Amino acid sequence: MTIGSAGEHTWRYRLWQHLCAAYGGPFTLVGPRETLHDPSTDEPTSYAYADPDFPRAHLAGWGEGWCHMAPLIGDAVRSCRADVLLVSLGLIDLGFYTNAEQTADNVRAFVAEARAARPKVRMAVMPVVRNIRVDADETFAGQVDRFNTLLAETVAELDTAASPLLLVPPPATYDFHVDTYDGTHPNESGEHKIAGAFAEAMWQEWSLGGPYKPS
Repeated sequence: MTIGSAGEHTWRYRLWQHLCAAYGGPFTLVGPRETLHDPSTDEPTSYAYADPDFPRAHLAGWGEGWCHMAPLIGDAVRSCRADVLLVSLGLIDLGFYTNAEQTADNVRAFVAEARAARPKVRMAVMPVVRNIRVDADETFAGQVDRFNTLLAETVAELDTAASPLLLVPPPATYDFHVDTYDGTHPNESGEHKIAGAFAEAMWQEWSLGGPYKPS
């Protein structure tokens, strides 16, 4: 969802374009990684991004979820001096590594590690968006619903004035039939909808950026 495959733009790129046009202050995207995923080799790649000016840094990993990110986030926030974390995770956990309750525990660990590294860090977190497996697997669909409920409760509980946590409403019109290329990973329209959800939430709650206008 976040790292992107070779040849994709990614929702990070769409959000960067929007912020370049809307934001009045200096900003950049930060993180310890810069690679995309190469589906032909199932490995990270340095395949060129569509725009050479795009700041490619991130912390995403193909097939990685909260259980992988929680141990890494502290060092990433500390070394990259991140002020705002944009987080879209969960689906891979529920499908492969952990159940809804265990994933919610990893959310708590993630938040604690980020705040230990930078006490005033802000976090905007998006629930799991619907994908093709939810329609095909009733048990998995139940786990997604359960996790999204737990995520909302956890964000509300851990939110503080010093280090705000923002639950980003999923795009209301997001439809995996038309907004993904394989039932899971976003295509151009899906990228814009995810970027727009983050942008609108940050604008409305934190006055960062402005109303989303696809570039």
